[in-house]
Amino acid sequence: MRATRLTSLVLVILSISQLAVARQTSSSSTQASQLLQRSLAALQGNTSVNDVTLSGTARRIAGSDDESGTVTVKGLSGGTNRIDLSLSSGPRSEIRSVSISGPSGSWSGPDGVAHSIAYHNLVTDSGLLPLFTIASILSNTNSVVTLIGPETRNGQSVIHLTAVQQFPLLTRDSAALQQRLSKMDIYLDAATNLPASFVYNTHPDNNALLDIAVEIQFSDYRNVSGSQIPFHIQKFLNNSLLLDLQFQYAALNTGLTAAQVGAQ
Repeated sequence: MRATRLTSLVLVILSISQLAVARQTSSSSTQASQLLQRSLAALQGNTSVNDVTLSGTARRIAGSDDESGTVTVKGLSGGTNRIDLSLSSGPRSEIRSVSISGPSGSWSGPDGVAHSIAYHNLVTDSGLLPLFTIASILSNTNSVVTLIGPETRNGQSVIHLTAVQQFPLLTRDSAALQQRLSKMDIYLDAATNLPASFVYNTHPDNNALLDIAVEIQFSDYRNVSGSQIPFHIQKFLNNSLLLDLQFQYAALNTGLTAAQVGAQ
């Protein structure tokens, strides 16, 4: 009898502990979502943004290549965007779009030949337009946002969040892989709630399991038609600077269409 009572007591304690953990997790996710909502509000202001066009100067460093030129970035709410570089070695472009059938994308180099981007490198947003990246995470019902906490990153006080997507229709192993591919670390400026950087992984076309770190850093935020737009964006690949973009021009809600962005 005493053993039965002891077993029952243990089960009750375990149930209470599990409930407490569940509540803590739920509270943490709620707090993380609220922080992300504040970030979107700080970015968007009182303006509903449908499209963004940025242009300016660019520097690209890849191995022994170190070249400069111009850049144009165009994006639509919903995930369609493109970046066009005009460099001394020739033009380079990358286009990403999202449709009912899922994400798609392509890139081209100086020879102008388009190459498809591997699907496993499209699960995570490119992150070049933080307003649309944050909005996409918040609007996706399968997104799970978790608060990690305050940190110092790149000499800046930030709040660290992570975002992953759930894939309830996939098998456990496939869902776990997709969640891993979709993970993005979000660092918000602790004072302004504006994104300071996004960190995620890219992968070789033929190996979704090999992680190559990507970090997008944002600075020089300016008010454009009521919204906050970063005029300085740096992209790091495997901890080395790949792109340094300084914009001189930004326009919102110009009526940009998917066809003009080049989405298929």
